[in-house]
Amino acid sequence: MKKALIYFITIMLGISVGAFGMYYFLNNYNLQTNETTTKIQKEVTVNENGISDGIENIYDSVVVVENYQKSRLAGVGSGFIYDENGYIMTNHHVIDKASEIKVILMSGDTLNASVIGSDEYADIAILKIDKKYVKSVAKIGDSEKSKVGDTVFTIGSPMSSDYAGTVTRGILSGKDRMVEVSINSSTNDWVMNVMQTDAAINPGNSGGPLCNVSGEVIGINSMKIVQSEIEGIGFAIPIEEAMKYAKQIVSGEKVKKPLIGISMGDIATSSYMLRREGITIDSNITSGVVVFSVSSNGPASKAGVLKGDVIIKIGEYSVSNSARLKYYVSKYKPGETINIVLIRGSEQKTLKITLGESE
Repeated sequence: MKKALIYFITIMLGISVGAFGMYYFLNNYNLQTNETTTKIQKEVTVNENGISDGIENIYDSVVVVENYQKSRLAGVGSGFIYDENGYIMTNHHVIDKASEIKVILMSGDTLNASVIGSDEYADIAILKIDKKYVKSVAKIGDSEKSKVGDTVFTIGSPMSSDYAGTVTRGILSGKDRMVEVSINSSTNDWVMNVMQTDAAINPGNSGGPLCNVSGEVIGINSMKIVQSEIEGIGFAIPIEEAMKYAKQIVSGEKVKKPLIGISMGDIATSSYMLRREGITIDSNITSGVVVFSVSSNGPASKAGVLKGDVIIKIGEYSVSNSARLKYYVSKYKPGETINIVLIRGSEQKTLKITLGESE
């Protein structure tokens, strides 16, 4: 019995020591692992020395754009020289309806500028001055490499030419924002894919550059939402999109725009038109695009689209209103055949439509 008791005690001591050793090892291992993890985490250093070097890189290429109508100043915007031959990029709405365009360089020189062309939907316009006046050309950046939270700045002429060269700074607040705007009506009838920034953008900044800290242009300031309850949200057209249209405008290439051949409206805002046209929509349908009429022998007519149909998808894109439908149709080329999904009565149908070309 005595030997058995000694044997039992020895076993129990061994188990206890082993358990304690294992606990100590695991606890120590976790501590070491955590310490190792902490050591290999990426170190981030925030350096706030300002962005003056970046501003200097672009500053002299920025211009004031003055819109004269019947010899009177009708509006002021901004722009920037992006080509050594004297090409200036700005917004379409900055030069719209102008009978004469003048640009003011950072040197203070005022020059007459010719309008090479513009695209209303892209809100891009190209001007030209004599290349002998070009002292600095903006460097084009890459908006796709920019990240939300990056520091950005703008240069423009808020309010008037008296404040030419005003710099405002902020961050890139968002990318790929789908913003509805008004082009040819009093309601929003188009969608723009834009970048969002909290850098102050005021009247007169439109057409000016949105830049990264190196002074490279990543966007074109285009619009601003201002409400009493918010400070302000600024938007810019990505530079890649702007340059695509700029090349087409300068080359004189005709921009081919697709056509589906219908008149349409939004379910949410077209109650009057629905009554006037005698169209009844199923109460379960709360969004989509109502077809009010179909052009005779047009793409939609050939596809079998009828008055009263509600379009809910075009190609690969779901649509909630006519502004988005127009925008998504523009993603395709005339002659392409795509699916169009619609609701007729309470039945969903998928038709194939071959897009036409608008004149």
